[in-house]
Amino acid sequence: MSDSYSDGGDCTEHRTAVTEAEVEALVRGICFKTGPPRTVGVEVEWLVHELRRPQLPVTPERLEAAYAALRTVPLRSPLTVEPGGQLELSSPPAASLMECVGTVSADLDAVRAVLAGHGLELSGVGHDPWHAPRRFLREPRYDAMEACLDRTGTAGRHMMCASASVQVCLDAGHEEPGPLGYERRWWLAHHLGAVLVAAFANSPLVDGRPTGWKSARQLMWTRIGAGRAGAPPPGGEPRAAWARHVLEAPVMCVRRDGGPWHVPEGLPFREWIRTRAPRPPTREDLGYHLTTLFPPVRPRGHLELRMIDAQPGEDGWIVPLAVTAALFDDPEAAESAHRAVKPLAERALKLPAPHNPLWIEAARRGLADPELRDAAVACFAAALEALPRLGATSAVLDAVAEYADRHVTRGRCPADDLLDRVDGTRARAHARKDFPT
Repeated sequence: MSDSYSDGGDCTEHRTAVTEAEVEALVRGICFKTGPPRTVGVEVEWLVHELRRPQLPVTPERLEAAYAALRTVPLRSPLTVEPGGQLELSSPPAASLMECVGTVSADLDAVRAVLAGHGLELSGVGHDPWHAPRRFLREPRYDAMEACLDRTGTAGRHMMCASASVQVCLDAGHEEPGPLGYERRWWLAHHLGAVLVAAFANSPLVDGRPTGWKSARQLMWTRIGAGRAGAPPPGGEPRAAWARHVLEAPVMCVRRDGGPWHVPEGLPFREWIRTRAPRPPTREDLGYHLTTLFPPVRPRGHLELRMIDAQPGEDGWIVPLAVTAALFDDPEAAESAHRAVKPLAERALKLPAPHNPLWIEAARRGLADPELRDAAVACFAAALEALPRLGATSAVLDAVAEYADRHVTRGRCPADDLLDRVDGTRARAHARKDFPT
């Protein structure tokens, strides 16, 4: 599973100005590395809360001390800190689902042990239920990101500092057509993605009150804007569509060595190439620009599925990883998933995800939407049949089956469990007015 443009990738080797034709060729070449699907990965983000009283805020000093201790722990998965102090473990590419699960589980055990020694814990929820967004990292990248995203409201700060997710990474697929072909997998990701939003929605609260949305985290992404957090228009050839989207997407910032980075307003990358102001963009700038785009499915050589809320419980993240891997990498399950979600495509109205009615209803209602529930039931059944063929252990099969019984077949998601733990009548009567239902 290649990562051709993470932190600039292979674009950083060239510092001469780029042309539009060069950008299109580079993006086409590096963002879809085709071939037989062989590897799987996962990026698990977590909020960090007080161990015994998670409603209490954690001071930056305590986070600093805990993270300094974590830097001394040998891990197989890179551990990074997000702008609001969230932690993210990014697995190395694994040759199998169970290899991925084993590596990340061992790393999480080590991380939890260190945090517990500092009176802290990892919290699996898509948006912090109690604390307002507060930036922990003070770096030029995040200063520029905050300044850019603040132009469209407060959603950017929520995304940066108060959200967490389970991001499943899968190979792009075969060059040839078929259930494992990259064009089919691209289409499936953008339609099955709405089902995954609904089935794993787990962020109904902000500031301790219901928002009226099962996934407020997904709502925040829609409010950031289509250029920054949207997919290309559907229906086109994936490489061409993504290259066009990259050129038309607004530039978040122009980096410089001294002082704050320049944050242009409404400057598409294509226009930056043409105007060459405030300086001509380079291949390194292209690589950085790609890291500032946050669509629900991001092609990074492999496909990064970014729509799943962080999950409760120490092992809750394994269920969406297993289900998603099965539905993409097992040919029979991929065909079943395609049939299950194809009727949903009409509800998208040929608009890009997540800014279309299908994705919006998935975030708002979760599996209370009957059509999304029916699709999820079919997809979980297909995944359960496929997982033994992928080498899944009985523990993983049992976890997926239990999740299906507890949530999917009942039209529920983890957000419903969280809402059940608050005073439903009183809380819903005082739902936030800035989250329209």
